[in-house]
Order: sequence, then C-alpha cells, then structure tokens
Amino acid sequence: MARTRKPELGVCYYPEHWPETIWADDAQRMVEMGLSWVRIGEFAWSRIETEPGQFEWGWLDRAIKTLGQAGLKVIMSTPTATPPRWMLDRHPDMLAWDAAGRPRTFGSRRHYDFSHAGYRDEAVRITSILGSRYGRDPHIRAWQLDNEYGCHDTTLSYSPVARNAFHSWLEDRYGSIDALNERWGNVFWSMDYQAFDQIELPNLTVTEPNPSHAMDFRRFASDQVVAFNQAKVDALRPLTDAELLHNYMGRITDFDHFDVGQPLDIATWDSYPLGFLEDRSDRDDAFKYAHMRCGDPDFQAFHHDLYRAVGRGRWWVLEQQPGPVNWAPHNPAPAPGMVRLWALEAFAHGAEVVCFFRWRQAPFAQEQNHAGLLRPDGELSEGGREITALAAELDRLPGDELPPARVAIVFDYASQWAWEVQPQDRQFDYFRLVFDIYCGLRRAGLAVDILPPSANNFGDRDLVFIPGLFAWTDALRGVMQNFTERTILGPRTGSRTEDFSVPDDLPPGLSGITVSAVETLRPEAPIELAEAGSLQIWSEQVSTDWVVLERALDDRPVRLRQGTLDYWTGWPDAKALDRWIAQLCEEAGLAMAHQSGSRRIQRIAQGHLAMDYITSQASFIE
Repeated sequence: MARTRKPELGVCYYPEHWPETIWADDAQRMVEMGLSWVRIGEFAWSRIETEPGQFEWGWLDRAIKTLGQAGLKVIMSTPTATPPRWMLDRHPDMLAWDAAGRPRTFGSRRHYDFSHAGYRDEAVRITSILGSRYGRDPHIRAWQLDNEYGCHDTTLSYSPVARNAFHSWLEDRYGSIDALNERWGNVFWSMDYQAFDQIELPNLTVTEPNPSHAMDFRRFASDQVVAFNQAKVDALRPLTDAELLHNYMGRITDFDHFDVGQPLDIATWDSYPLGFLEDRSDRDDAFKYAHMRCGDPDFQAFHHDLYRAVGRGRWWVLEQQPGPVNWAPHNPAPAPGMVRLWALEAFAHGAEVVCFFRWRQAPFAQEQNHAGLLRPDGELSEGGREITALAAELDRLPGDELPPARVAIVFDYASQWAWEVQPQDRQFDYFRLVFDIYCGLRRAGLAVDILPPSANNFGDRDLVFIPGLFAWTDALRGVMQNFTERTILGPRTGSRTEDFSVPDDLPPGLSGITVSAVETLRPEAPIELAEAGSLQIWSEQVSTDWVVLERALDDRPVRLRQGTLDYWTGWPDAKALDRWIAQLCEEAGLAMAHQSGSRRIQRIAQGHLAMDYITSQASFIE
C-alpha cells in the first residue's frame, strides 16, 4: 500500500549550470546535510547532444561518478521536455499550437507536440542512447521520464500534426464515418461529415463545438501522452533494472495519470504549496491571505493521496518547494517550519522520498527568483537549514506500510474533461466537486484513499464516494454492485453516455430513480435545506421510489437511499456536507477526529513551531 522502508530526502541538481570545480564539494555537502538522492539531467539535451549525432559525454560521466562516489543515489532523467534548438530545424512542424491557432515557439520549455511522430522517434532515440550508456551504472537508481507532462497547457495542441493524428485516432475508434456521425449526433446543426479528413479540431468554431467532438479530442490528447510515455518506457526497460518514474503536477487533469502511470514503477509529483495556493486554488481571497505562508493543507494532502493511487501504493515528491517560487501571482516566503512540515506531511501519507527543488538558487535565466536549499552564493537558505534539521530526525520516522483508509473517493479524469466541455455553469468543476468532498472528510479527521474508475474492487472500505461521474462503465457498475458497504453517488453521476448523450432511461442509470430536470444555482441563490446548510451550484429534480433521507425547504428530495446506495441530488455546501458526513460515519461506526488541519496549520503560519502541529496531529512520529 505504501512505504516499506525508512523515508529519505533528496534534491534536484544541475551540474551543467555550475563550474565542475565545485561539484565534489556540492556532493559532499548534500551527503553531510543528510540527503540520499539527487536528480539530474532533465533539461540537459543541448549539452549532451550539442549537434545532431555529436555527443559530449565527458561532463555527464564525471558528474554521475562524482555524485555517486560521494554516496548519493542518482535519478537520471531523459531530457525530452527541452529539445534543443537544432531539433526544430530537423522538425519545423514539431511545435504545439494553442487554441487560437498559433504555434508555441522555441525559447522556453515543453515546446513539442505529443502527436508529432518524428519528435516521438527522437525522444525514443535519446532515451535509448542514454539507457545504453547509463542503464547499468550502479550509481543510477531511478529514471525520470520527461518532466511534468502537461505543464504550461501543453497537452492539448491544435496543430496540423495533431489534426492529422486525430483523424487516424477517430478512424481507429469508429471504423466508418457513418458510425461517427451517428454516435456524435451530427444530424444536429447539419454537421454530418463524408470523410474523416474533413474533421477539424474543436477550436475556432463560431460557438461551442459538438460536445462529443470535443470529448473525443480530449480522449485523443490523453492517449497521445500515454503513447509518448509508453514509447520511452519500452525503449528504456530492456536497458536498466532501475525504477522508472515521472513527476506529475498539481491540478493538471488534461491527461489520464492512471493510464500514464500504469507502466511506471513509481508515481511522483512536484509539490509547491504556496505557488499552487495562488495559481491553482478555488479558495477565496480571505483563505489565501490566511494561508499565504503555509498553503492549503488539503490541496497537498489530496495530491499525496491521488499520486499514491497512481503509483499503486508507491510514490515520491520529486520537487518540494523550499522557499519562495518565481511563477505564481504572489510569491511569499514559507512560514518558519513549513518546509520541514511539508516533507513530514508527505511521509505521513506514505511517501518514500521527498526531493527539494533545487540545490542552489540559479543566478541566471527564468528561475533566478526561485529559492533553493542554498542561496546563489552557496550559503544555506532558510529552507536549507530546516532540511538539515529534518534529516537528523529521519530515524524517528517509521518505514511501515500505510494501512488502507476506511473511506475512499473515485477520481475519474474523463469526468473532468466532460464537465469542462459542458459545465452547464461556470462554477461547476469536477475537480472542485471531488475536492470539496475530500475536504469535508478531512474536516471530520478521516484518512482518505483515492481510487481509479478502473479499480477491480473497492477493498475493505466503509464508505466510497463517486461524485460527478460522467459515464458508467460496466466494470465500475459491477464493482459498485458487489460492494457490501455504503456507496455515495451524485450529484451528476451517470448523467451522460460514453458518447456524450443523455441516457435513454435518463440519469443516473440506477433502478428506481430518475433525474427529470437539472438546474444550476447563482451564488446568492442556494437551495436551503430543512436542516443546516444548503445546496449550491448544481441541483437535480428526481422521481424515485428510494427512501428519502432529507428534503430541501421547498420539499425537493436531496438525499436518497436504496440498500447500500445513497444518491445526492445536489452539491452540498460545507455545513450540509459536514452534517451528512457525520451521519454516514455514525452509521458506519467510523470515529471522527474533529480536527481542523486548516486551523492548526494556520497557527504555524502565524509563528508557531511546526513540531507543535506534528506532535498534535501526525501520530506517525514515534
């Protein structure tokens, strides 16, 4: 289920950025600090292959030897996130295009289109060459494939290359253009096609495109990431016994991480609590202000649990924020103790390794305002001092396996795509819905596991939540029907078919309940419940012979039950959600801790010691 060895610390290092004369000293300082792992190479292609077919191996050979002989375990990266400038001369059409139909040009990173077959071949080529040279090197203990798939909105490309690849994907999926027209409902607005190559990408349309068209484009784009990653895995597997991993990001949902992670050994993610609070959070300004130096504790925890699921129990943090970052709207410094606390929190969720980004703050280029464990002059930063203290405490942390949580949530990437394609309300977001329920469970002091929609079973759980599921699969329906404990469904669960049509028998596809109408709610006009709380954002009207557990003030059913199934007809606000979760826990015999991680972590942001939080809430510390 999780870690079975003592937790370890690591760091991201760029030997090509620094004089070779300081490498040995850097390596020795890393070891003395208590670090065990060092990641290198993910952006070094232009220094490895200076011209097509011209390789400079000496510096990299010496860097690996220097780090390894100092006692560090090396994570070697394939440099495919940053193809060199000469690559564009070889493949002028390899760039991704944005939704406005403009190429995304050279001069930064991630400047490739996942659909470009020529670039995919180049990525396999450099991966194979690196694997042949270093695959059996005893210092290299893991391989990172590429870097942060999907970051900077790079999953979806609207290029001619992507369009042509989409045509092939559609033909493989549907077989005939008539079948596509039927399943997309192209009779609507006279959108029938006579051939696959007539189909454009779903951008630059006069108004919204056909949702089936847009949904298939999202599936196609995810499949391109999966295929790109798989091609590199296939190239590297025969050349090394070291473990393969990729570093995902926070709230990147453009591709299916479960599918990408299937052939990998370990899932990792890059955790930037303060950057993500400013850049990717739905929290209001008051919350962001209160948590500006500690981050949203539930956001980090959710991703720890998500990537534990993606890695099938094995996961790391490959980049942990050590101080202010450079890329968010605001970039405050962490409160004293937070860098250490973030690492401890990851270990509490089962992380095997936490690596920090980066070793030394860069004095040049795009990330020179991004803190490291060292300042640009080589002196320890505040984050570096905290990690030095943390390393001395690692022996106090157990390496025991993390037991399964009694509560789980099914997270489905396809549902995120579907409700982005047709949200019905600008407030509705699948990630936000799932995250709201996750936060409610955390407020109740409950541990939570994330499950993929492809799970063979729900395991030994007491409660399983399946909110907002776009479309049922036979496999998931079977798992749910065989589960003997309580499953909580809705709102919006099962409201479309795989082809993005309303089911013939109407949602949610469960016997004895029919969603007859839906509405979305203005923020100032929630539906008040007879007891505490209200429905927000989304509400459904139903006809049913299920038991009605609760009604709104206007008498509409809001919570229904039949056997082991519950159905929620709306999106509960925090008051209603807390009350519903408390009732479910009482019925299931689950103890609620009634601790607010948010309030406790805010105390740290106001100057309290991190260890106060750790000793009061994280019992994994012996």
